[in-house]
Amino acid sequence: MKVFIVGIAGGVGSRLARLLTATGDQVDGLYRRPEQGQHLAADGIHATHGDLTRLDAPALAALLHDTDVLVFTAGAGGEGTTATTAIDGTGLTTAIEAVRLAGIRRLLLVSVFPEAWRHRDVSDTFEHYIDVKKKADAELAATDLDWTILRPAALTDEPGTDHISLSPALTHTDITRDDVAATLAKLIHTPQIHHQILELAQGPDPINNAVHRQTRT
Repeated sequence: MKVFIVGIAGGVGSRLARLLTATGDQVDGLYRRPEQGQHLAADGIHATHGDLTRLDAPALAALLHDTDVLVFTAGAGGEGTTATTAIDGTGLTTAIEAVRLAGIRRLLLVSVFPEAWRHRDVSDTFEHYIDVKKKADAELAATDLDWTILRPAALTDEPGTDHISLSPALTHTDITRDDVAATLAKLIHTPQIHHQILELAQGPDPINNAVHRQTRT
């Protein structure tokens, strides 16, 4: 299977790329900075230098030849409201148009819990981020693509546990980036799961079991 990861140099995207490459999948994706490409290459990961905010849909589609599934895990990462709109919002619009032009049916989006940190006094920048992510979810869900939206809880860099909770609705807690990547890898290879919004947190279920359970919903 060939997987194209928009955001391949990020904390989740790079982990996903390593997992998929190790199991024999073909991997490609976009990275913005030259040093990111060097780090990916050192891990044996093929990737393409490109800036999502500067690519139009035809240009991105031209990079997607023979792709089976696109994973959108790009994010502005606290660079400000303008970057959030351009990457998390407009960037997804570009990706949706690109997969259509390229004849690709499957798109997996890494999103966020809509109620993330509702108990905290959050900044206007964070509120803008939540708003953009929710609108992106709605935009993708309105398409006729075979989409899946994964909403991880608060991300941590602790080692993965291979045990999660995965459901259409969960309480916002936390989840390791390792386990998000492993869950995405399993979802990629479970094409019967589509047109679902799934929330993800640390939990008691082995990842394989948790994903398989969603095929019966």
